[in-house]
Amino acid sequence: MNILEFFSGMGFMQLTWQQGIMLLVSFFLLFLAIHKKYEPLLLLPIAFGMLLTNLPGANMFHSELWTAFLDPDSPAYHSYGAILKEGGLLDVLYIGVKAGVYPCLIFIGVGAMTDFGPLIANPKSLILGAAAQIGIFVTFLCANAMGFTPAEAGSIGIIGGADGPTSIFLTSKLAPHLLGPIAIAAYSYMALVPVIQPPIMRALTTKKERAIKMGQLRPVSQTEKIVFPIIITAIVALILPDAAPLIGCLMLGNLMKECGVVDRLSKTAQNELMNIVVIFLGLSVGATATAGSFLTWQTLMILAMGIVAFGLGSAGGVLLAKFMNLFLKEKINPLIGSAGVSAVPMAARVSQTVGQEENPSNFLLMHAMGPNVAGVIGSAVAAGVLLTMLG
Repeated sequence: MNILEFFSGMGFMQLTWQQGIMLLVSFFLLFLAIHKKYEPLLLLPIAFGMLLTNLPGANMFHSELWTAFLDPDSPAYHSYGAILKEGGLLDVLYIGVKAGVYPCLIFIGVGAMTDFGPLIANPKSLILGAAAQIGIFVTFLCANAMGFTPAEAGSIGIIGGADGPTSIFLTSKLAPHLLGPIAIAAYSYMALVPVIQPPIMRALTTKKERAIKMGQLRPVSQTEKIVFPIIITAIVALILPDAAPLIGCLMLGNLMKECGVVDRLSKTAQNELMNIVVIFLGLSVGATATAGSFLTWQTLMILAMGIVAFGLGSAGGVLLAKFMNLFLKEKINPLIGSAGVSAVPMAARVSQTVGQEENPSNFLLMHAMGPNVAGVIGSAVAAGVLLTMLG
C-alpha cells in the first residue's frame, strides 16, 4: 500500500498536458537565456520560476490564493498574512512584486549605473525619449479597442517602453493575471533590440541622414549631475505622484553615484542589491506563468501587440528627430531617436552600429545615450500616467 501511495503521489502521475507544455516553454526560455544569451540575467530566473510553478505537487505557488487576495469579496484571503501562512516559497517571494518593491529596488541599481551626462548636455534628447513612448499609448488604444479592459490594455502598452521593471511594476498594479506573458514579452523584445530596430531605422531614414555627424557634447559639471536627479524627482513627483516610486528610486540611485560621498552604497546598489533583487523578481514573475494563465489566446495577442508597441516606439523617436531637423541648424542624426526606448545601453549601441555602417568615422554612442536614458524616465512617467488614469 505504501508503494502505491508513493507512486500515486509522484508528480508524473499528476502531470497534465497543459503543465507539460509549460515545462517545454520554460526549457525553451532557458535555452534562449543560456545559449542565445537573450537578457540572461532575468530571463533565466523567470524561466526557472516558470519551471517550478508548473511542477505538479510542488506547491510552491498558489494562483488561487492570489485570485482571492485580489477579490474584495474574499476577506479571508484579502491580506498578506494569509499568503504568508498558507502560501509556498514563490507565493512569499511574489509579495515583493505585488507590493511594487522589487521593480523600485532595481531602479535604484539602474540609477546607480546610469550616467545622465549626455542627457544634461543635450536637453533635446529628452524630447526624443518622450517621442519614443508613443508606442505605449497607441498600443493601449488598440488593445482596448480589441476587447481588453483598460487596465489590461495599459499593461500591454507599457511593453513598448522596453523597460522590464516598469512593465512588471505597472502590470502588478493593473493586471496581475497577465504578469507572466507581459514580463516575458518585455524582456524578450529588449533582448531582440539588435534584430528589431535596424530594419525600422533604415526604412525611415535616407543614407544621407544616417551619415550625419554630430559635434562633441559639452562637458557636464559635477554640480549639474548632482542637482539633476533632485530636481527631476521633485518636478515629476509634484506633477505625477503615481510615478514617484519609480522616478524617486531611479534618481536616488543616480544621486548616490554622482554625489561622491556614499561610494559603498552606490557599489552595493549596482552589484549585491541588484543581483539579489533580480533573482527574487525573476523567480516570482516566472511563477505567475501557470498553465491556466499562460496558455490562452490573450498570451498570443500580448506577444503580437508587444512587438508592435516596441516598433512604434522606435519609429516615433526617429520620426521626431527628422521633424526637428527641419528647424535645427545643427542637424541631429535621426538614428539616435530610436534609442528613446529604455533598453539601456543596448538601443544606444544599435544606433552607433547602424550609423557606422554608413560612415565609419561616425560616433553616435554618447549622443544616443541621451535619448536612451531619457527613455527610462519617459517609460516611468508613462507608467505613472496610466496608473493615474486606470489604477
